[in-house]
Amino acid sequence: MKRWTIAGRIALLLVMMATLLTGCGGVFDPQGPVAKDQYFLIVLSFGIMFVVMVVVFALFFYTLVRYRKRKGQTGYPEQVEGSHKLEIIWTVIPFIIVMVLGMITVSYTFKADKQTNIEGNMQVKVIAHQFWWEFIYSDLDVRTAQDLVIPENTWITVELESADVVHSFWIPQLAGKMDTNPGMTNKMSFKSDVAGEIFKGKCAELCGASHALMDFKVVTTTADEFDAWVAKMKTPVAITAATEPGSQVFTNQCIGCHAVTVDNVSSGPNLAGFANRDKVAGYRDNTEAYLREWISDPQEMKPGATMPKLPLTDQELDDLVIYLQSLK
Repeated sequence: MKRWTIAGRIALLLVMMATLLTGCGGVFDPQGPVAKDQYFLIVLSFGIMFVVMVVVFALFFYTLVRYRKRKGQTGYPEQVEGSHKLEIIWTVIPFIIVMVLGMITVSYTFKADKQTNIEGNMQVKVIAHQFWWEFIYSDLDVRTAQDLVIPENTWITVELESADVVHSFWIPQLAGKMDTNPGMTNKMSFKSDVAGEIFKGKCAELCGASHALMDFKVVTTTADEFDAWVAKMKTPVAITAATEPGSQVFTNQCIGCHAVTVDNVSSGPNLAGFANRDKVAGYRDNTEAYLREWISDPQEMKPGATMPKLPLTDQELDDLVIYLQSLK
């Protein structure tokens, strides 16, 4: 029975480790130079720890076998203590390991910081809200939300701020975590090596009831595709006979918090290009059904969100959904 208990504990430990690694899976598939540097530090530290573990376990089992109680042996074996040689060895070796890890980590930290301060980087201000992300392209006069679109092989410097509480900006496949703190600005840089990829971003700091739902996407494009995206975002969507009723509903009910042009400041997410976004509310597929559910009762889909429940008739809701799905 005792053996089964030990086996059960080992199995539970393995399951917990697998769950942890699954949750951070993107870290082990780096797609940019910053993420690759951080991956190298992870592999280096794990490798050193693994070697230390193997040595310690080998000495442990050697001691168990070499100095086990023999048949017919009585009394205590000779006690050895106060070995200066051993004390120096197990003090100096860990010190050397820590120093090596420390120096390499610090050098990579300075490398990342140096890249952040290069003038040629594309500048994007990131403002964290409960529970969504706002992206402002400072040099392009483009303001959007939830989907951060970037060109491949271009260094991006993000200025991280918070509109309310402490959040944490994290794109596992491109860069490590950086907090967004109220009243201050943090900076970090990253670059994507490939176009045509969508990377998942997360808030990595507990920030309220819907913290786990505070996702965003990083969409990588070619340089030409990015220029076309910027031009399209700056072009107002034409109102047609089909979308005019929904436009009126939007003007009457939503315009106080949302904008549909990239140069307008709004307290809620900017909805320019909304129909092209992958998700509704940051984590649901952008479908008509989920869009209706989100507008009808935001608190049900995302508890703690600041968007109010709108008093719309079924017809007004239908018209508004048609209009929002035309924002391409």
